[in-house]
Amino acid sequence: MIQNSVVPLTELTARLQRLRNQMNILKPDWRIGVVFSKINLFYFTGTMQEGMLLIPRDDQAVFWVRRSYERALKESRFPLIRPMDSFRDAASFFTSAYESVYIESEIVPVAFLQRFLRHFPFSRTESMDQVIASVRAVKSPYELKLMTSAGSIHQRVLEDLVPEIIQEGMSELELATELFAMLIKEGHHGVARLGMFDTEIALGHIGFGESSIYPTYFNGPGGNYGLSPAVPLLGNPHRVLTQGDLVFIDVVCGVEGYHTDKTMTYMFGQPLSQRVMETHEKCVEIQNKIAELLLPGAVPSAIYNDIINRLSPDFLENFMGYGNRKVKFLGHGIGLWIDETPIIAQGFDDPIEEGMVFAIEPKKGIDRVGMVGIENTFVVTSRGGKSITGFNPGLIPIY
Repeated sequence: MIQNSVVPLTELTARLQRLRNQMNILKPDWRIGVVFSKINLFYFTGTMQEGMLLIPRDDQAVFWVRRSYERALKESRFPLIRPMDSFRDAASFFTSAYESVYIESEIVPVAFLQRFLRHFPFSRTESMDQVIASVRAVKSPYELKLMTSAGSIHQRVLEDLVPEIIQEGMSELELATELFAMLIKEGHHGVARLGMFDTEIALGHIGFGESSIYPTYFNGPGGNYGLSPAVPLLGNPHRVLTQGDLVFIDVVCGVEGYHTDKTMTYMFGQPLSQRVMETHEKCVEIQNKIAELLLPGAVPSAIYNDIINRLSPDFLENFMGYGNRKVKFLGHGIGLWIDETPIIAQGFDDPIEEGMVFAIEPKKGIDRVGMVGIENTFVVTSRGGKSITGFNPGLIPIY
């Protein structure tokens, strides 16, 4: 039988205790919380099954599993796992009466919640999304080890291996599929998970030239044509690589659920203009400056304002997007989701803590050229941000 790795009990115990501690501080009136989403269930139980985790303030948490109870027992070290066919089964064991319940209000659909409340008749629901996000934001040594492994794969593939497969005449889609296969072979877990509502990506953005500044619904600075209007992902099968193209690759990599994010650019066939290269170099300087500022106690909104206020109006044009499609952040938290908090943006005023992880991505669109810039994943340490995805400044020449 294949033996899969498991999340240690000590890790699960520490995560649940941090959640309880944060709830006591931020939601002092709380009596019970329930977790439904698979990613948060994985975080707290070590397995990704259909079920719910009931967390009373003054009693033992119970993981109720609908499917698959057998798999949950094999994969999880969580102390108390019980089977259920429906919420009715769990409710029959639930004798305490509480007025309100804390849930993942950003994730749970209304109809799903209504089915739950038919058997657990709480009169009021409250949100614990931000509390869970704050707990997940600080990574443990166990989590950082997995993310470092993902970062090593990312670095090797984008910095060392991709230049060997880029060829004139290949389409964006051909590069995307070869890149995906290469990442999987090197150890990537094969999915890219987002917390953002109703948003999906298969791998990331792969764009040649102007494709990398094409409009996209995804909340990021780059873009691409995609497969079609129905699937605006991966790369376009008709946009082929020609001499002088900028190649833009913004993709994720993951190991055992934990992601890193990295963007690398390449000059195919001949150098880009001096103006383009200088613009790119400025983005790299911005990344490095933000990394220096990723210190425990620093405030994300202050970092954002400090960086933006240093930039000239000319440079700010098409910075972090192209035209009117600019995003209002410079980086984002990352972990089990690609888009975690905190975010390097206005409105994020809680201090950064050691062990947080950020993807920093200063980028700038250039007309008729594409999106230049860079992205790497950094761990917050006492000496600033430490890159776990490599150090190559990008615009790698392939000619």
